[in-house]
Amino acid sequence: MGITAIPNSTTVLVIGGGPAGSYAAAVLAREGINVTLLEREYFPRYHIGESMLPSFNNFMAFIDAQDKVKKAKFVVKPGAAIKLNQYKREGYTDFIAFDPENSAWNLLRSEFDEILLRHAAECGARVYEGISVTDIQFSKTDPDQPISATWSSKSTTNRSGTISFDYLVDASGRTGIMSTKYLKTRKFNESLRNIAYWGYWTGAGMYMPGTRRENAPWFEALTDETGWAWFIPLHNGTVSVGVVMSEQSGRSKKGNLSLEEGSDRNTALYLEQLKLVPGLQKLLGQATFNGDLKTAGDYSYSSEGSQYAGTRYRIAGDAGAFIDPLFSSGVHLAFTGGLSAAATIAASIRGQCTEDQAVAFHNQKIGTSYTRFLVVVWAAYKQMKAQSSPVLADVDEDNFDRAFDFLRPVIQGATESDPTLGEKEVMEAMEFCEHAIAPSDPEMLQSVAQRLDPKLLTPDGPLLTPKAVESLTGEDEEAKQVLWKLNSDKALVVMFDYQGNFRQEVLNGMYVNLEKGNLGLVNA
Repeated sequence: MGITAIPNSTTVLVIGGGPAGSYAAAVLAREGINVTLLEREYFPRYHIGESMLPSFNNFMAFIDAQDKVKKAKFVVKPGAAIKLNQYKREGYTDFIAFDPENSAWNLLRSEFDEILLRHAAECGARVYEGISVTDIQFSKTDPDQPISATWSSKSTTNRSGTISFDYLVDASGRTGIMSTKYLKTRKFNESLRNIAYWGYWTGAGMYMPGTRRENAPWFEALTDETGWAWFIPLHNGTVSVGVVMSEQSGRSKKGNLSLEEGSDRNTALYLEQLKLVPGLQKLLGQATFNGDLKTAGDYSYSSEGSQYAGTRYRIAGDAGAFIDPLFSSGVHLAFTGGLSAAATIAASIRGQCTEDQAVAFHNQKIGTSYTRFLVVVWAAYKQMKAQSSPVLADVDEDNFDRAFDFLRPVIQGATESDPTLGEKEVMEAMEFCEHAIAPSDPEMLQSVAQRLDPKLLTPDGPLLTPKAVESLTGEDEEAKQVLWKLNSDKALVVMFDYQGNFRQEVLNGMYVNLEKGNLGLVNA
């Protein structure tokens, strides 16, 4: 669509055409709401974040985009192998254990993001590429309410203009124009100040060929306990291989490198770290690195005071928060934010609630979703790096309460608990969550099923307190490990369960109505 067609006004302006922005635009347009999306780049464009979670398929089905993803022939992801230390075999998260249709995908983001952006346009959103939003204007009567945006073109004509709107969705990615330029609420997570290096390899092997786990991605802790690495197979014949470590470790290691003249220090550091992941090295085999190293730092952050919404605006995806990519949560959280933004805007437009109620819901939804992943990531880092505790200043107490309140009776073995959040409770939640990535396999499950009541091992079996697990298993360490793993899986399913996440989770006394044509919020 030509630049001259950019309207002077729209009901909803979406800034950014990544997963959060395109998803919000598609959902709103399907509801018959006037949507304009401005994207800074021209698609396709490169982006990292290539491994999806099982919720992906349901998010795609909601906007009738699943067939387009299937036709792209991305790599099927049956689960994920995770080795958090070198003294145990890897753990495995099996997506298809109870449902063969529950697999996810490894995507080339350049291809997928373009599919989703084009789909938003097909749904009725007006989409413009090569358009940067440079400034946002606010109401004179309500200085907290954005009312228009100034844009400029990347083309040689250097055209510019202003578009007014009733509602704004800021999905501008790491730029986060609302959070960084106006609200100034971006807060980096001090306990996850990491840096990543990654690139692409050809000629690598695959994980467990010939089994139901074939070609699953591999995640492995560095043997020196400073971070972890990923191995993600892609459908173009390459493998994405990355290393994540603390900024401090990266600086120290880089400074200690002995380099040949003309060598690139970052590439040398990257290749040196790959020697610290023997399992990944085995998968690489004789693979060849394409030589194009990429890097990113300071990428775990959230919003101070969990401010992801305000009067007539919503912040979604990386524009508001991003968590360490160990559990491939980026696109899942982007879709969650995009759908919440769309639902709360629709609810406000349709008078299903007040704008203040819609704002409160979105703030709680994003804050709660982020906090769940934060605690699980902490649990993994605790195992990898032998950390004694997280940085409690990074925990929003209200979000923690909403995210893990259902766990308190389980981890504490009581029906009541101390309502004050402290280090002990965060540590208990981390210890509970870490079992979700503990080593376990189908053979162990079958073996334990011969010794324990099989009902305990079903997906809808009861949540067990640590004391109950000890009582049932005694000195049977294998049974104990299997029960811990299943226990964590049952409790944390809400993180990945699309239906439960939106239809059943009540926040601020409301939940999302996912009925097409009547999207919005419903009083619980």
